[in-house]
Amino acid sequence: MAKNNGLPRHLLVMRTSAMGDVAMLPHALRALRAAYPGLQITVATPAMFRPFFRGLDVGFVDVRTRDEHHTLRGMWRLAAEVRRLGVDAVADVHDVLRSKAFRLSMRLHGVRVASIRKGRLAKYRAQGTGGGFAPLRHSVLRYCDVFRRLGFVFPDPSPAVKPVCDNPMGEKRGLWLGFAPFSAHAGKTWPEAHARRLVELLAPRCDRLFIHSGGGREQVFAEEMAARYPQVTALFGRVRFAGELEVIAHEDCLVSMDSLAMHMAALVATPVVSIWGATHPALGFLGWGSPLSQALQASMPCRPCSAFGARPCCYGDYRCLEAVRPEQVVAKVEEVLAKGTI
Repeated sequence: MAKNNGLPRHLLVMRTSAMGDVAMLPHALRALRAAYPGLQITVATPAMFRPFFRGLDVGFVDVRTRDEHHTLRGMWRLAAEVRRLGVDAVADVHDVLRSKAFRLSMRLHGVRVASIRKGRLAKYRAQGTGGGFAPLRHSVLRYCDVFRRLGFVFPDPSPAVKPVCDNPMGEKRGLWLGFAPFSAHAGKTWPEAHARRLVELLAPRCDRLFIHSGGGREQVFAEEMAARYPQVTALFGRVRFAGELEVIAHEDCLVSMDSLAMHMAALVATPVVSIWGATHPALGFLGWGSPLSQALQASMPCRPCSAFGARPCCYGDYRCLEAVRPEQVVAKVEEVLAKGTI
């Protein structure tokens, strides 16, 4: 690609949360890096998210939003630290109050900045349409748009390729499946009865079934399933965050809600069958590279009722999640395995 002296030489990209949104950022950076191999890229994000960016030639600035960077004054101090690194452009792909304070400080000191356009109005208008809306621009492409507004020209990212990585669960033998039935919001969490039934159906069909969960009640469920079925392994507490990404890389298919696990699978090119309730894949949050045909969802006039799943169900029972049956999921998993698609 021809040299353009007007382009930034050291780009800082800021995204501090949420985890799934941060996990989508490497796809955009991979496309940018392929087009501009000489560009210096620094990612401003919490340290725990670094495994998402493995294999990318990027540097990091640790952002601690629960500590010294919690306040707007803290973000101004962070901006001063970043300027000392020689950063000459900022891509704010978060656009929240803290990142706005950060980029304002950078702009006042002559640093070029661009920020994401999230399409909030279009997402609001899509709510309660029964899915009868034109698909919105994917978050990964919105990230790319920010880089393009800084002058970079490059094609949209291709899906990720399967990485060569360690296997923290030992030598792989036979068919490995993953299951992530939880999310941060009730509108994106499958009913426990459905989750139990799916484990009952999947366990005899594979050699190992890994349950991805958090602690507390989620861990109790995972360990109960592991005690009941010899093929099941509860991952919480057994591997660190980076190790969980490596486990997903060795799975043949992952069943996930609209949650972080879906985006982690997209990073390592593991096929995903996703289950959707309050949210909708056409709002721009489907795992990058995953076909819409692998997203299971009920056709209901109230969907989507929320862009992010935080709004309580107007009926009080999340019937949209109840309507996606375990037998449907098993059938789709078998279809995906037969095709070998992401």
